[in-house]
Amino acid sequence: MDAYIAGFLLGFSLILAIGAQNAFVLRQGLRRAHVLLVCLTCAVSDAILITLGVGGFGQLSEVAPWFATVMRYGGAAFLLVYGALAFRSAWRGGAVMEATSEGAGRWQAALATCLALTWLNPHVYLDTVVLLGSIAAQYDGARTEFGAGAVTSSFVFFFSLGYGARALAPVFANPQAWRILDIFVGLLMWAIAVSLLV
Repeated sequence: MDAYIAGFLLGFSLILAIGAQNAFVLRQGLRRAHVLLVCLTCAVSDAILITLGVGGFGQLSEVAPWFATVMRYGGAAFLLVYGALAFRSAWRGGAVMEATSEGAGRWQAALATCLALTWLNPHVYLDTVVLLGSIAAQYDGARTEFGAGAVTSSFVFFFSLGYGARALAPVFANPQAWRILDIFVGLLMWAIAVSLLV
């Protein structure tokens, strides 16, 4: 049980900081757009990566050092484009939060964006595969429990973020709030991209 709790707390603390993936889940939750699909995709993706890390896949960077470089530049390029789209949305303005899924867009587009923000984000690999994988090694004999705790934290976090965003619906009925969120998301994406490049 100690290993499970440690895995849960560490996993939760790693994904708690707002990042590209979390900002997208928050936005989808505010729009009530494909929330179940987005939350499930993020949580299952995390579960796969955590399982790989806990299973000893954390040594990938030693075996294939080029992998980290490819992920860094690919992730930075994606984040720069995504940030630019957020700034364009803020410039155009006029968006308001409707308490329905009307105009939510196609689920395929939401799924593709979610997968890209998850699987093209080097921070996700560092947190789940490398960091959690290396710490799990300290729990010899209880690695499965540690991994299960980390996986549970992902499901709890993403579903809380996606569905908890609805409480902010009254705030985002104001077009200015959407503009501020879009600017914040754009700045966040670009800041993460720059940090990856430098």
